[in-house]
Amino acid sequence: MKINSYLRAITSPKDRTLFRYFLLAVLRVALVFVPQTGYIHPDEFFQTLEPMAGDEFHLEVVRPWEYNATFPIRSVVAPICVVKVPLNILKFINVYFVHFLGINLISSYTILIFPRLCMCLLSFVCDYSIFRMCRVYGLRHEIRLLVLGSSYVMLVFGTRTFSNSLEMILTSFLLCLVAECMLLSNTVIKQSELLQDKYKEATKVVERVKIFKLRSALPPHSFNRCFLIASLCVVGIFNRPTFLFFGMPIVFFWLLRGLGSRSITFLDFNVRVLLFILASLPALVICTLVDSLYFRYLTLEEIEKMEISIDNFVFTPLNFIRYNINPDNTAKHGIHAWYLHVLVNIPLLFNILGIVAIVSAFLFLFRFSRGEYSSLPRAQSILGLMTVATVTPTVFLSLINHQEPRFLIPVLLPIVMLHAPKLQSGFFRVNPFRERHILMDFFYERFLSAEASRNFLKVWYLVNIICTLFFGFLHQGGVLQLTNHFSKEIEARGNDVNIHLVTSHIYSVPMSVMKIPSSNLLYTNPVTGQKFRRAKRFFSYEYGSMSMKLLYSRLKIILDRSELKRLEKKQKYALFLAIPSSLTDHLNMAFYASNSTKMRHKQVKVFYPHLSTEAMPSAFVRHPCEVNTDFFEIDDTCSAYDEDQDPYSLDTLLRKFSSVIHQFGLVLYRIEMGKKTS
Repeated sequence: MKINSYLRAITSPKDRTLFRYFLLAVLRVALVFVPQTGYIHPDEFFQTLEPMAGDEFHLEVVRPWEYNATFPIRSVVAPICVVKVPLNILKFINVYFVHFLGINLISSYTILIFPRLCMCLLSFVCDYSIFRMCRVYGLRHEIRLLVLGSSYVMLVFGTRTFSNSLEMILTSFLLCLVAECMLLSNTVIKQSELLQDKYKEATKVVERVKIFKLRSALPPHSFNRCFLIASLCVVGIFNRPTFLFFGMPIVFFWLLRGLGSRSITFLDFNVRVLLFILASLPALVICTLVDSLYFRYLTLEEIEKMEISIDNFVFTPLNFIRYNINPDNTAKHGIHAWYLHVLVNIPLLFNILGIVAIVSAFLFLFRFSRGEYSSLPRAQSILGLMTVATVTPTVFLSLINHQEPRFLIPVLLPIVMLHAPKLQSGFFRVNPFRERHILMDFFYERFLSAEASRNFLKVWYLVNIICTLFFGFLHQGGVLQLTNHFSKEIEARGNDVNIHLVTSHIYSVPMSVMKIPSSNLLYTNPVTGQKFRRAKRFFSYEYGSMSMKLLYSRLKIILDRSELKRLEKKQKYALFLAIPSSLTDHLNMAFYASNSTKMRHKQVKVFYPHLSTEAMPSAFVRHPCEVNTDFFEIDDTCSAYDEDQDPYSLDTLLRKFSSVIHQFGLVLYRIEMGKKTS
């Protein structure tokens, strides 16, 4: 009854909008604990979770090439803050749970969840930044918060341990700080000049003294938030040096405040630049020291003995730039056209809002070309700040030959600030074109008017729901379930069995969430005092998008080697293969084509849902009869698709539909020696 009465009390559109936003905020936190099984990109794990979890819990992990001590291009400052610190908190809490309740909290689930929870909580900095800027500038915050909260970028990317997600958070906070400083400076400068004019006009000494006191009481503004903004920029650059593209135009607006007025000159601009550089030095020194200590360029012993030289320091952002400035290096990760960000990645990330932003940019250029300067945002206004914060990084990132959608995540907040209300009210309430033309009128009525925007918000919701399900749960969704399965498998089998996992057509398997003790750590026997290392018991083989025929030969080699060790050294083993279920038929054909019974494959489990874009489901392959699932009953009498059968019959269509559905899975096989042939 109380809930119903509360819902009835929510009558105004603003209250309903805020209520929906708060539900979405709760959903963002809830999606962390579910957890999301979607696997967007290996960098989510291998640039943050893998090295930090390996260091904290002494686990068997795969350290990425970016953390190579000879030429590290990734700073550990951000991973320490968003991954290592939460894992330390988990470790601290676990001591009391084990002591008082006998419960061990450290598991594959908690190792994955705690860093994501930290990122989720930090993501609300973006929400606060939008709320703060809207309140300060008198803008509508309800619709902007709703659009931000319903974006799958916040629901999925914002809760993952991507360096791009942290870059988005830092950019949002920097925008908020600079926007507040701009408003303060504009207000103080305007009042100061007004009082100066009154001071000159005053004839009485008393009036002049009073005006002088009022002018002296104005708050300082020229160097406001200088240390915080400078430190924020340093941390952002150490997190990802591409932060230069996002932070540089924003900081330029901070430096430019009031320039052109009577009280602010180029001297003030130059002094701001100098103080900004000086204010950034403490954060620069701290971040450099952290990286140098982590990568063993510098040791505490050398600091104690003061045996320090320039060779004891590593500057990871410089290494990052040196690596990526070479087009041959970035080409190794994929070459893309310069227009990919604008035509593909922005619509993919921000759907209808991204299209609105692109159309607005073209309208901006159209008006500029026609000399309609009065309708353009002022250079030192909040609209000018958000426009530059959107366009500048997009242009610079488009000049790099390797482009991924996640690189543009930080422009979400300025796009929301600029264009979110247009999802409700349209681009313009009246026709903005000065010269009337039938094509311009048609364009306005169909795309720019308030009537045309009625379905914009519905499209926004629908696309974000689809993308949340796709990226949050479906895309490579079986990989994390696979790691959870093997964490239990390894614990159950003990240390006397070598486990071999072969994967194909899926992303790299993160080792940290399997919770395997490191084989590189030196242990001490508490009884004898003898030093020893654990033998490596888990072996992973990644074969990318290898053909099933070639994969069969690799499996045979691994199986023969393992069998030889079993016979010679009495070493037990278990060989597994994980592939998308869409390749089941191809794998079976590879086994049958070998004409050998020395090796056989037996299905262990299927993990749903899973979709590998490298192996898309197809309706024109044999029904995967061999795949047994927990969700679908399969007729054991099913056979290959009969080409003579009516392709439009109900039975055929249902069979194709069932076949496609069954291909959205990740199959785990046990590979064993078959019966010997004579």
